Amino acid sequence: MASKPSIPKGTRDFSPAEVAKRQYIIQTIKSNFEKFGFQPIETPSFENSETLMGKYGEEGDRLIFKILNSGDYLAKANATHLEAKDSTKLTSSISEKALRYDLTVPFARYVVQHQNEIEFPFKRYQIQPVWRADRPQKGRFREFFQCDADVVGSKSLWQEVELVQLYDTVFTALGLNGVTVKINNRKILSGIAEVIGASDKLIDFTVALDKLDKIGEDGVKKEMVEKGITEEAIVKVQPLFSFSGTISEKIEQLSGLLATSEEGMKGVEELRFICDNVTKLGLSTAILDLDVTLARGLNYYTGAIFEVAAPKGVAMGSIGGGGRYDDLTGIFGLKNMSGVGISFGLDRIYLVVEELNLFPETVTASSKALFINYGDAEAFYALQAIKKLRDSGIKAELYPDKAKVGKQFQHADKRNIPFAVIVGGEEMSSGSYSLKNLVSGEQVNLDFEGLKNALI
Repeated sequence: MASKPSIPKGTRDFSPAEVAKRQYIIQTIKSNFEKFGFQPIETPSFENSETLMGKYGEEGDRLIFKILNSGDYLAKANATHLEAKDSTKLTSSISEKALRYDLTVPFARYVVQHQNEIEFPFKRYQIQPVWRADRPQKGRFREFFQCDADVVGSKSLWQEVELVQLYDTVFTALGLNGVTVKINNRKILSGIAEVIGASDKLIDFTVALDKLDKIGEDGVKKEMVEKGITEEAIVKVQPLFSFSGTISEKIEQLSGLLATSEEGMKGVEELRFICDNVTKLGLSTAILDLDVTLARGLNYYTGAIFEVAAPKGVAMGSIGGGGRYDDLTGIFGLKNMSGVGISFGLDRIYLVVEELNLFPETVTASSKALFINYGDAEAFYALQAIKKLRDSGIKAELYPDKAKVGKQFQHADKRNIPFAVIVGGEEMSSGSYSLKNLVSGEQVNLDFEGLKNALI
């Protein structure tokens, strides 16, 4: 007996209704990307391994899906590594390509490859799937879409101000009022590490700190100790766990904490500029908040860091994030090319919009009318009308088979099609159409113009 078909964990099939809802979110994001002046690009689903590896930190590298070389992939395998079952060292000889982990590193590669064709500053957006060998759970998948907007070739902090406004505009358009756009700065984190005497442990420090909302204060401190950060340093960092007040008050507290760090004070001033101007310009429904524990474990952020939390009451991880990277393209040989970007987590946004019942009913609307099939002559008569209705932008279709009328009505009902159009011999003789409202049961006889107006 054939085995029951299945799909890999962390992946999903999408029904017509789900695809319609996803496209609604994508279109909302896309239209606002373009409103803010971003242009679309696309990159391949897989890259050369060397393009991706080493760009996301140790944890990120472990989550990259490797693609086995074509053909006999063991032919060129390192015999010593194979015999020793050393998978880490063996991988490079049997896998030269990998599925993209995010859209930012491929974008950096794109910029370097096409630098002579690009007009800088370059504002690009990209809406494509990415893959991560993560442990599947609610809101976390192994295959998911990212929706990114980046500006490369400008160090201006006005870009950060606009990206906060972009978040606000998109989430307001989706009806997600009350999202929190958290902001921090990697220079502040570097400054804190410097002040507490742990500069050599910056990555370990930030990776641990970034897990505060997942493992709590005690869990973060435990991980820091395990990574070699001293107890004395952890005592000095204690104020970070109890920062409170308005953004202005938090910035003043940071100024006091980081007074001896030049790098840290640069971060404070950058934060002050962004937050002051966002506050003056105003936000529609989003809330801007300074979160000094926000670290984001990615190695390439150098300035502002963003993360978006769903409205209060919705249990969900971040639904967006991003930040400033001063030299991301430097890893591919193009120095001094600063950029800043943000990402929207489509799949998590979908779950939040669904949970809050914010999808408009029209998003999943099916055909407006189903023409009942009484035979070939009637079907041809119906298709002539259907063609004209479609030309007018009305969704209409013909039931393809000459089946029992009851079965055809049942089909319309299961598809949530609100109207049935009956075209029998009588209607053909008079050049008319009988339109039946499948909700109320009301039926009227109309000419084509009347039919079209009733279905608009």
